[in-house]
Amino acid sequence: MSAPATSLTGQMLRRRPVIGAPVAHGASDHLKRSIGTFQLTLFGVGATVGTGIFIVLQQAVPEAGPAVLVSFVLAGVAAGLSAICYAEMASAVPVSGSTYSYAYTTMGEFVAMGVAACLLLEYGVSMSATAIGWGGYLNQLLDNLFGFRLPHALTAAPWGEEPGIMNLPATILIFMCALLLIRGASESALVNTVMVILKLAVLGLFIAVAFTAFTTDHFAGFWDKGFVGITAAASTIFFTFIGLDAVSTAGDEVKNPQKTMPRAIIGALIVVTSVYVLVAFAGLGTQSADEFGSEEQAEAGLSVMLTNILHGQTWASTILAAGAVISIFSVTLVVMYGQTRILFAMGRDGLLPSMFAKVNPRSMTPVNNTIIVAVVTGTLAGFVPLDYLWDLVSIGTLIAFVVVSVGVIILRVREPDLPRSFKVPGYPVTPILSVAACLFVLYGLPAITWLWFGLWVSAVLLFYLVWSRHHSALNDGGDGYIPGAAAGEDDVMTTRPEDRA
Repeated sequence: MSAPATSLTGQMLRRRPVIGAPVAHGASDHLKRSIGTFQLTLFGVGATVGTGIFIVLQQAVPEAGPAVLVSFVLAGVAAGLSAICYAEMASAVPVSGSTYSYAYTTMGEFVAMGVAACLLLEYGVSMSATAIGWGGYLNQLLDNLFGFRLPHALTAAPWGEEPGIMNLPATILIFMCALLLIRGASESALVNTVMVILKLAVLGLFIAVAFTAFTTDHFAGFWDKGFVGITAAASTIFFTFIGLDAVSTAGDEVKNPQKTMPRAIIGALIVVTSVYVLVAFAGLGTQSADEFGSEEQAEAGLSVMLTNILHGQTWASTILAAGAVISIFSVTLVVMYGQTRILFAMGRDGLLPSMFAKVNPRSMTPVNNTIIVAVVTGTLAGFVPLDYLWDLVSIGTLIAFVVVSVGVIILRVREPDLPRSFKVPGYPVTPILSVAACLFVLYGLPAITWLWFGLWVSAVLLFYLVWSRHHSALNDGGDGYIPGAAAGEDDVMTTRPEDRA
């Protein structure tokens, strides 16, 4: 390992080695490898198929009309360009930390810290904001089943438009997810697998019932909204794909990660896109495009459609509400998992205090991280209305997508012989198109969102300049080296560069 850079510029530009990265003093060097391809694929599906598909038709169809089917395909292609770039990076740099670790390897420490700010914002805000919506779906389910609803005072933050005392269901949901994650990654993956299968089955029920009232007459005037409408709807739909990067946070807990992670990312993309297009196709066949924008369908559009199809019967609507409750639980669980693993990677690299990289010897999970994340996000979800922060989540996600796509090009140029079990097809056109698609969507976000985003990233980079750069594991080699990506759970071979020479 070369001598550590002492100048500020040298510290900011130094890169984490792909092989033989040092571990910060006092940090654990690895997690337990217990997750297989199927479970990891459903991690991606679980984080992506959230409440978005339950409400996105009501937002997108008025923009594009029946041609929203084309919008779904365009959004899937745009997300897919980023997903296959993730697949190559995950096979080349198979460690926890997602885009943060990829940026550290390709662009240096300072950029990695900026990307970490994007990820922490994306995961933290989306987890809290998603949990806030859980109370509404839970109330709908309780009402359908028992004719009972939780009082408004316990399902609303004190500073919202209609203030309450706190959003108790949101806080409870986050702490339930934390307890699951503390038990272990394999247990969490199993619970997520069950929940994802259930919510896909619920969406399958919607598709089956919708096809009983299907008519091609509702596709008349397919292109009436024009290309502008199609692209506007595609931008709206794009954000229902942003959970795919959750797969790349699991690099240290996946069996045979160089092969498993690319397969899981591509598999999740295929499943999600197929489900979305089928739901849209079935929904469009049951009612005219004009009905999707109605006030009646604004909040629980798919449930209302099922009730209408079944002439007032509510059994299918109740099942769909249960699916939404399960869906939000699954999304919150996987996003919290990703957040804790990003913090673990940063602690292991020395850019956060070593407490973030402490692993419980029994469960082999970062318990400190899980507790900290649960307390912070549970407080936000319980007491702060976060709906207006969704655009910040979008910026964080899209910048992460851009960094991964650029990272593919940098790593191909810098380390062309690095083992990769998956390579981006159509290189270098594919990563360039991925960057262009993300920049196009970013361009449409409001200026105030960029201002808040800039303030947050600036605060994190200031922390780097004041603290992180002085404690980086790259300063002095740390306590050891991160074990190599193992083909099996027990294979933790040392991978120092000098040992491989």
